[in-house]
Amino acid sequence: QADGSVLVTSGKTQVLVTVCSAMEQKPGQDFFPLLVEYIEKFYSAGKFLGGFMKREARPTTAETLNARLIDRPLRPLFPEGYMFETVVNCTVVSYGEDGDPEVLAGLGASAALCISDIPFAGPIGSCKVGKIDGNLVINPSFEEWDQSEFEITVSASKDAILMVEGEANQHSEKDILEAILFAHENIKDFCNLVDTMVSEVGKEKRIFIPVDQNKT
Repeated sequence: QADGSVLVTSGKTQVLVTVCSAMEQKPGQDFFPLLVEYIEKFYSAGKFLGGFMKREARPTTAETLNARLIDRPLRPLFPEGYMFETVVNCTVVSYGEDGDPEVLAGLGASAALCISDIPFAGPIGSCKVGKIDGNLVINPSFEEWDQSEFEITVSASKDAILMVEGEANQHSEKDILEAILFAHENIKDFCNLVDTMVSEVGKEKRIFIPVDQNKT
């Protein structure tokens, strides 16, 4: 029933991403109501809460921050004047140490929007870059991050870098720029893959009437 959905898999890690956008606009809507949710549950790792707390509470800080990382590069790529309520939901179905669900969620969000009928100027891709033993590594495992000199998250289209987030300790601008460009080259391959998906299963984009800007 979703407008677009994908199941992204890497090793034993799987993330289900669904996107839905309203067909009717709320009266007086003057901003784009985009909601991005990233959800991790204990059951994805085969664990269940017991004792007094039997239900998981509100999203953790890490979940909220990752939802924002997904939201940030997506939001500018919706057409101007598109004010229809839109929800991107990323749910970690299963978790394994050989796949990063945060990265998979970002990739899935782009792919689901591209194959849906929701207007979106994609595709885009996301990845993390580390430097281990002097070599740049795309999406290191959780154990490898302990050996990495820095952690940088990059989101980009085939033509431009859209977002950079990360942390490092005493690294030159040249090293960081090299890592960003390295990430972009790998993202281009993912964007080409999404283009293939769109040609095979993509829906025709819906027609909508843009909302005029309030000039008063």
